[in-house]
This record gives sequence, C-alpha cells and structure tokens, in this order.
Amino acid sequence: MSRRALLTAGPTLEAIDPVRFISNRSSGRQGYALARALAKRGFEVTLVSGPTALAAPEGVRTVQVESALDMMAAVESHLPADVFIAVAAVADWRPAQTHARKLKVDKAGFSQLQLIENPDILKTVAAMGARRPELVIGFAAETHDVQAHAEAKRARKGCDWIIANDVSGDVMGGLQNEALILTGAEAERLARASKDEIADAIAGRIAAFFQRVQAV
Repeated sequence: MSRRALLTAGPTLEAIDPVRFISNRSSGRQGYALARALAKRGFEVTLVSGPTALAAPEGVRTVQVESALDMMAAVESHLPADVFIAVAAVADWRPAQTHARKLKVDKAGFSQLQLIENPDILKTVAAMGARRPELVIGFAAETHDVQAHAEAKRARKGCDWIIANDVSGDVMGGLQNEALILTGAEAERLARASKDEIADAIAGRIAAFFQRVQAV
C-alpha cells in the first residue's frame, strides 16, 4: 500500500487591494521538486501550492491556492496523510482588511495599514491529535544562526523534523540549495546541490523512515 504525502509549496499572496499584496521571494521550486521526488518513490502525493510560475509536477495532485487562509483550508481538506511537509513560505501576516478598490497613496488608510497574524499551518497540523500525520516536517528559512533557530522552531511548532536552509544568498528563487535535516536525535547536512538533488535526498530519508516503521 502506498503512503500518502501532503505538501505545501511556494509563497502565499495576501491581498491589500486589487493591485497590491504582501508576499515573499519563494519560487516554489524546492517544494515542487520534493513532490516529484516522493511521487517517483511511490508516494501518493498531494501538493498545495501558492502562486508560482511552475508547471504542476507530473504524477502529483496539485491544488492551487492564493492566501494563507486558502492554504490552511486546502491542507485540512486533504488530510489524512502519512506525512505532511510544510515547504511553503507562508506570509506571517495579512492585511486586517482587503479593500475592494485601489487605495490611493495620499489616503491615511494606506499609510496606516493594519496587519493580523495568519494561521500557523505547520503548528496546527502537528497538534491535530488523531488526525496528525505520522511524520510532520517543517522547513526553516533562516539568514543567520541557522541550526539554533531551526531547533527552536522544531520545538515551538511540535513537528518531528525541521529542514533548515540559509536563504541569505540566492536560495529563494534560485536553482540550488543546501539543507540541514534536524530530527531531534541527529543533524545531517546536505551539501549545496540542485534543488532536485536536495529533494531526492530528503525523499530518500522520508522513505527510509517509513521502511523502518513498517519493519517494526
């Protein structure tokens, strides 16, 4: 029986008005590559993707969303899964109000834009109790003190693994990456390589986890 993998990828887009939004530099490439790699290893893969310029991965069910609220709803609707991997760079904040008309720069409402927190998708899934996937993995995009910040995030979110990467250079939007896999018991560094190669290495470790579980 194939295992079910549910992933998020890409940025989210949080609308201010019809022409402006809050987002980030995520291209979605690492999440898409990981979805492909898991599908090649026999996983039944669902990918919940924010707005990207990428084609849907072959052999993967791809669900397109825009905002963090959309992404949270799509993730909940596609559970249960054996493994959940939160690769997406979800915007931490969204405007408290989305305006139906373009805001003019000279209006006080634009200069005093109010923000509210978005749902924490990773933490929500990790705390789902009976509906919680057997393996919950987060990604940590850091610019300094990468391992320390990632370990703190793993504890704070309640997930099993954190995959950390240093995005101070050209990783976001680029074709290459390097990663640190933190499982609580060990830390494994993946040297700089293409995002496809990084994805294949991560997928291999996920497959090995379930092989060990099955053998017990």
